[in-house]
Amino acid sequence: MNSAVARAVTKLLRAPNAAGVVVRKLHGKPPTTSGVAQQLSKRSIVIEAQAKSAETKLLQQLRTRILATGPITVAEYMKEVLTNPMSGYYMHRDVFGSSGDFTTSPEISQMFGELVAVWFLNEWVKAGKPKPLYIVELGPGRGTLSDDMLRVFSKYSDAMEVVSLHLVEISPHLSQVQELKLCGTVSVVKDVFEHNPVTLRLPVKKDTEEATYKHSITKHGVPVGWYRHLHDVPHGFSCFIAHEFLDALPVHKFQRTPEGWREVFIDLDDGPGPHHLRYVLSRGPTPASFFANVTGEKRDHVEVCPEAGVIVQELAHRMDAHGGCGLIVDYGHDGDKTDTFRAFKNHALHPALSEPGTADLTADVDFSYLRRILKDRGGKSFMCINHICFVTSIGANVHADSASTVSALTFGPIPQGEFLRNMGISIRLEKLLANCPPEARQDLLTGYEMLTHPEKMGERFKFFGIFPKDMQDTLSTNPPAGFFAPS
Repeated sequence: MNSAVARAVTKLLRAPNAAGVVVRKLHGKPPTTSGVAQQLSKRSIVIEAQAKSAETKLLQQLRTRILATGPITVAEYMKEVLTNPMSGYYMHRDVFGSSGDFTTSPEISQMFGELVAVWFLNEWVKAGKPKPLYIVELGPGRGTLSDDMLRVFSKYSDAMEVVSLHLVEISPHLSQVQELKLCGTVSVVKDVFEHNPVTLRLPVKKDTEEATYKHSITKHGVPVGWYRHLHDVPHGFSCFIAHEFLDALPVHKFQRTPEGWREVFIDLDDGPGPHHLRYVLSRGPTPASFFANVTGEKRDHVEVCPEAGVIVQELAHRMDAHGGCGLIVDYGHDGDKTDTFRAFKNHALHPALSEPGTADLTADVDFSYLRRILKDRGGKSFMCINHICFVTSIGANVHADSASTVSALTFGPIPQGEFLRNMGISIRLEKLLANCPPEARQDLLTGYEMLTHPEKMGERFKFFGIFPKDMQDTLSTNPPAGFFAPS
């Protein structure tokens, strides 16, 4: 950090929260840190008869689709289960916190969001305090992370004069939860899928329109807008944050066989299996095989998320044009894991093919894949239409090993615990403990341990930084905070 912002950060970390300690109690079973291996079921396997899992409305829709067009990819299954307008897991419920199926870092402790805000403020100051300043959160959950970040931003008048918040959220229900958290009010907004897109365009300036389906003012006085897609968010210097967002994007699964690589599909199971759905393998290459890039692959099972590639390319494009920086925070790996596709329900692992629509589906983020995408624009680019992705050519005169083709600079992934310690979470904890009521002390300590302990979230979750390529010289002499231990 430069000397000026370092002093400001130190002041913030040592200062008590103006509104008091934010107490967040942990309920239910904490997030698991173990993976789960899903076994592929071929049509020829005979399974002992047993009672099948319950049927759901979404299962009935999936059955109709499979009977009409054949088995579906795991990516198609994830998309339907999570975002189906009528029965999707995220669309009509609050899935976060003690009443949901999983707990996220911002819900555990205020310190997480505070330090993320400090990181963005530091990078904004290093960039010369450009105006305007957009905070863009992808998949804002309950709005807790953005709320904690804005509380920190509110302490800096220079930032508050130019900042606005932009939330990418497709769930009408969650957008209302976020608005209540951030603004203290809730607008009555019909399901965005029922609107004509033209009616969702709310004019912000006389000469421009933004594709918001809702906008308001937060309790900190910051303008906030909601968008269905990243490409609808206005362009400008942006601080992008995607916390536990990419893990919910659809993945394609591939399995090595004696005949070569085959994609994993999901078919109906009318036999004695435990569920109404089962895994099967494709007979040959599929359209998604182009994304797999399995040349030289030593693993027998890989998962590929082309939509994640599309998103990081969009972030890189925006940073190239307007400046900014980004943090991706998620559980993931650096290209060494295999089968991570799984489901969570009531804070516990749940069979991924059981009762679709009632449990969260997720897969670990492959950060090595994102890094390759951001540094190989000469090879291929992705375009997604309605969650169907295509490979598009960049140009015959562009080469992947050319420095000019590097789409963005990346840092990490590094463990969450390491990042937070580098950002001074221990200092912040000490100050909060010194100013908190006795009944809040244990919750602060428990939250700190959950966020940083290697056997909890400290090692499992990773931080991954993205910067525009023209920042290379600056970052080589003044690297981003958090990714390196303070000197």
